[in-house]
Amino acid sequence: MYYPRSFLKFILLGFLLVSLPLVYALAELILSIDRLESQGRQEVIQAAQAGRTSRLLYEQTTTLERIARQHLILEDSALLDEYARLRQDFRHTTRQLAALPLEPGQLVALDQLAQQESQLHKLLIAPQRSPEIATQIADGYAKLVDGAQSMLAASNQLTQRAIDRLQETATQGREKWIYVGLATVGIAIALAIVFATLIARPIRQLDLAVRRMGRADFTHAIEVSGPQDLRYLGQRLEWLRARLAELEQQQTRFLRHVSHELKTPLTAVREGAELLRDDVGGKLTPEQRDIVRIVRDNTLSLQKLIENLLAYHQTRAMEPATLGPVALSDVVSRVIKEQKLAALGRMVSFETHMLPVLVVGDAEKLRTVVDNLVSNAIKYSPRSGTIRIDVAATNGDAVLDVVDEGPGVSPEDRNRIFDSFYQGPAPADGRIKGSGLGLAIAREYAIAHGGRIEVTGRDDGRSGAWFKLSLPLAVHNAASAARDTTALLVEGK
Repeated sequence: MYYPRSFLKFILLGFLLVSLPLVYALAELILSIDRLESQGRQEVIQAAQAGRTSRLLYEQTTTLERIARQHLILEDSALLDEYARLRQDFRHTTRQLAALPLEPGQLVALDQLAQQESQLHKLLIAPQRSPEIATQIADGYAKLVDGAQSMLAASNQLTQRAIDRLQETATQGREKWIYVGLATVGIAIALAIVFATLIARPIRQLDLAVRRMGRADFTHAIEVSGPQDLRYLGQRLEWLRARLAELEQQQTRFLRHVSHELKTPLTAVREGAELLRDDVGGKLTPEQRDIVRIVRDNTLSLQKLIENLLAYHQTRAMEPATLGPVALSDVVSRVIKEQKLAALGRMVSFETHMLPVLVVGDAEKLRTVVDNLVSNAIKYSPRSGTIRIDVAATNGDAVLDVVDEGPGVSPEDRNRIFDSFYQGPAPADGRIKGSGLGLAIAREYAIAHGGRIEVTGRDDGRSGAWFKLSLPLAVHNAASAARDTTALLVEGK
């Protein structure tokens, strides 16, 4: 496909090509109207001339008849001179009438009318004539007048035929213009669709490239077709993608190296604190034990932060070898067991309703997602609170609901709570501490599995947050999950 050098020129070219059928249709309409006007003017002129000439022929014929009858009675030679003058006008009028577009039969009748007048004139100017000849002359002129009258009727028919031809031409023009208009509109729409597609293609490619880079997906090369300026923009975006991919790799390597370098001395510090707490170096005073506890707790927090940073930067590394069928309810049960001590420390209980559903994914990463949701609910639950955890299959998705009784998430924070390092307002007791990466990691892992995480308020009007994790069901498990749901509902009744 040929593209101009400039995107603006391409748009102008498309506009021009789409306008060409409309311009052609307009020009054809103007020419058709002009032809119809010329034809109508010519038809009107011919009809008017035919009417005027035929009436003049009739008047001249009646005048010739009157003069001939007068001459038959008076035998006055002056009347013959008058007849000769009028006869010239009569012959001129017949020639004018013969020049008009009469039908062949009417032209023959007009020629016969002229010949009949010539024969009567010869009889009229004869030196001597019998009474029978005189009677023949009188009857002949009477027939001549009738013939002239028939020519007058023929001129009226000529006018009617002209009107019929104009109506037929107008009808044909209207039908033609219906087809021309439909064809023109169809061609214009087809060209508009083609150019809209060609114009939208590079824009969609640019939009897709920007969206991918916005999601930090730097694995797909950017290719933009179209005019040269858009291709150049695509090349610059490809350069930016490659540069960002390189920087991300450098950042990942840097974090990996830094975390490795930090873990070694951090582990030594933590083990030293453990040894001091166990009185290996001698019995400690209560003040010293508090210092050791502070060192140990902060080393554990720092180690957890390093692990969260590494996990966050590995959220897009979904290895195909780790994918397989995963029982979501088993993952949830495992996480509940792991969080049992933390829940007991806050006297938090779990209320579970789990159906056996299967999803396809990385079991360890799904465990991380569930662990972040459950640990978050434990942190924000009040003492002696209850966390409701439900697993079910709905509309082809495996759905995990985690509902706590904490302060909940305000509507203005629901879109930001999954952002990296974002932490909502601290509660009144200020006891919640964290890195702000747990929910961000959970969302990234959910998206990597083709799912999503949402947070709302509780549907029963009580305080608390409701986190909903939706993951696509395994294909072979979709129907069985629906049957299991129905069976459990029946058993519950």
